Amino acid sequence: MNDRQPRFHEVSARADFPALDKRILELWKERRVFEKSLSAAGPEAPLFVFYEGPPTANGRPGSHHVISRIFKDLFPRYKTMRGYRVPRKAGWDTHGLPVELEVERALGIDGKKQIEEYGVAEFNKLCRESVVAYLEEWEEFTERIGFWVDLGDAYYTFTNEYIETVWWLLRRIWDKGLLYQGFKVVPYCPRCGTAISSHEVAQGYKDVTEDSIYLRFPLTAEAAAKLMDGTGQREPDGMAERQDGGAAEQTSGERGAAVSLAVWTTTPWTLISNVAAAVHPDVTYALVESRGERFVLARELVETVLGKKAVVECEFPGSELLGLEYVAPYDFMTADKRAHYVIGGDFVTTTAGTGIVHIAPAFGEDDMQVGLENDLPVVNAVDTEGRFVAAVTPWAGRFVKDADPEITAELKERGLLLGVEPYEHSYPFCWRCDTALLYYSKPTWYIRTTEIKDELVAANDAVVWHPEHIKHGRFGEWLAGNVDWALSRDRYWGTPLPVWRCEHGHTHCVGSIAELREMAAGPVPEDLELHRPYVDDVVLRCPECGGDMRRVDEVIDAWFDSGSMPFAQWHYPFQNEDVFAERFPADFIAEAIDQTRGWFYSLLAVATLVEGQSSYKRVLCLGHILDAEGQKMSKSRGNVVRPA
Repeated sequence: MNDRQPRFHEVSARADFPALDKRILELWKERRVFEKSLSAAGPEAPLFVFYEGPPTANGRPGSHHVISRIFKDLFPRYKTMRGYRVPRKAGWDTHGLPVELEVERALGIDGKKQIEEYGVAEFNKLCRESVVAYLEEWEEFTERIGFWVDLGDAYYTFTNEYIETVWWLLRRIWDKGLLYQGFKVVPYCPRCGTAISSHEVAQGYKDVTEDSIYLRFPLTAEAAAKLMDGTGQREPDGMAERQDGGAAEQTSGERGAAVSLAVWTTTPWTLISNVAAAVHPDVTYALVESRGERFVLARELVETVLGKKAVVECEFPGSELLGLEYVAPYDFMTADKRAHYVIGGDFVTTTAGTGIVHIAPAFGEDDMQVGLENDLPVVNAVDTEGRFVAAVTPWAGRFVKDADPEITAELKERGLLLGVEPYEHSYPFCWRCDTALLYYSKPTWYIRTTEIKDELVAANDAVVWHPEHIKHGRFGEWLAGNVDWALSRDRYWGTPLPVWRCEHGHTHCVGSIAELREMAAGPVPEDLELHRPYVDDVVLRCPECGGDMRRVDEVIDAWFDSGSMPFAQWHYPFQNEDVFAERFPADFIAEAIDQTRGWFYSLLAVATLVEGQSSYKRVLCLGHILDAEGQKMSKSRGNVVRPA
């Protein structure tokens, strides 16, 4: 075990606030005013149900938390004064990357390798301690602003009781055939070493300007001859006079084959894993002579790419290019199937680029789909830290995006580069550690939310939104574009995914602690903690073949934890069935607008998956407090202003 010791924050006493405010708060506490308000209406009074969105206690509260908690306090107080019973159970979101990153910083370590060297058991122990260390300050802050919520009966997402309910929910989803493992291209954070879900990706986009490149994919001699024969063109007979070009400025060096596909990409690093080039079968393409060379590209992009003086020799549909082979830009990796030929893809457009898209199934959703349709190989030249593998000798060990300029220079040196053009676009970054995400092919566990898209939309239709335009705007559009929920995380401090697998590939999802004990191949400790690494020591007997089953490595998305709170805050269905029945769904929730793709979504999705309806009836969507630069205040950005 590593001998590093964490350096967590020290909770300091808050500065004295005005004497009158302090006296009012003391009076409320002495006379138990909050508690009396909860019972004043009597047990027969109508119930108004409020759900507290659990803050992640991985840092100090900021002034932006004041406004959200004021609104969450205002309406329950009003309903109380109107004669309603309004219980207000506090809650704390305690799992996930925010907590892990805090502990990594405290220990002075970086990344999964160093976490495992330190020891998962000790690391997770520190994660728990880190969360608890901030709770005192959060509770003081909550009391200081006069937010009435029951802190003495709070739920914590790290407890065994909470986790057991989450397991039960996942088992329900499993039994419906909606929890599965798939090999897909997923948004992946190379620093955190894990896939993240689409609703997390939505919170981390930034506008960036990067170099896009135009390059040659020279057709093989046989493919060039076939194209010439098919279009009735003669072989080129020498270099034409140089002319002014468009976006694709010619470079000096070797010219390659007689005919080249003109290809455009915004990710030069993915060229190492190229296996095909895609055209749209119904788009018109052209054979073009420019500066003594012949190129193939979309007809409507000829002038943009090659300039006004490029000569169009003939036009034809993209379907005539299918099957033509070209010389791969790199040969570091060996493909185990036929590769480096032209395929068709309906996703290819002519709004930018050349109308010919380079295909690397390991690093793009469209690429993976068209790769499956054409039985293309998946060539992955990148490790799980986002670095090139040893076979890519010039850039082995380099972070892929850092290698882009050198790859561009190397293509120019070999005469394959046509030009470089700045490209401004929105790119996803990890919303927790700010690392550029990669789209990366790996096995990941999913919830098939696409199968219940209509139910999600219907559940949202029954919700009253304030402001109203969010309902069918930001939130409704998000639901309309729903993709399967990437559930699993290759991390440590989180609810363990309750799936066990035997050596023959049989899998089983455990739905309770009792079931875990019943299926265990040996004794299970009475005080078993349902976290890694302890739960990983439990071996089950496979119900299909009798072999040993071991838990898969992954934990789950912490957003599933928070979305499970209507059930798990009561340890339902193992306890409090009557309480749950009375307090589901909520009459009112309130959070900031970023939660349309966070807590609002996870609450709706989990409840719809299990109960077929939303877990809330009304939602108040708040704006953000911005810093001096116009950026949203958040703990992860470090731009929080501490309330006085």
